[in-house]
Amino acid sequence: MNDQSRMKQQLVKHLEGGRAFSPISTVLDNIRFEDLGERPNGLPYSFYELFAHIRISQLDILEYCTKDDYSAPEWPDDYWPDNPAPASAEAWKNLMDAYFRERKEFCDLILRPDTDLMNPLEANEDHNLLRQAELIIEHTAYHTGQLYVIYRLLDG
Repeated sequence: MNDQSRMKQQLVKHLEGGRAFSPISTVLDNIRFEDLGERPNGLPYSFYELFAHIRISQLDILEYCTKDDYSAPEWPDDYWPDNPAPASAEAWKNLMDAYFRERKEFCDLILRPDTDLMNPLEANEDHNLLRQAELIIEHTAYHTGQLYVIYRLLDG
């Protein structure tokens, strides 16, 4: 296995969580549906809003890396949901499914044999897939910590 292959494997492990931070699936599996829309102790967002933001940001980065006709969403409005809670349990499940499906798609992109992590991206030649993977890892880790704080404030 060459250095880039090892780096790809390591990136995927970090994207999946559980290395330097707890996997996001742990807190998602434990939060009560009825608590998703509550904004505890004056926080400006709920558990649902924060997780939706993580998913929206991840999808934006995936599309940035894969779409020839990429167009950036409006910051900050397009990076946050319109409501503090999901419309239904089915909508919540669909959001989680989309997050994990898109994360897998990003990981599969990284692991493709023809992927060079250092090649410039079409959308911006100063950026590459390694940089974008690092953004997803850092952003998800940061907000996963916040999800745990909200979970604990809700007496989870």
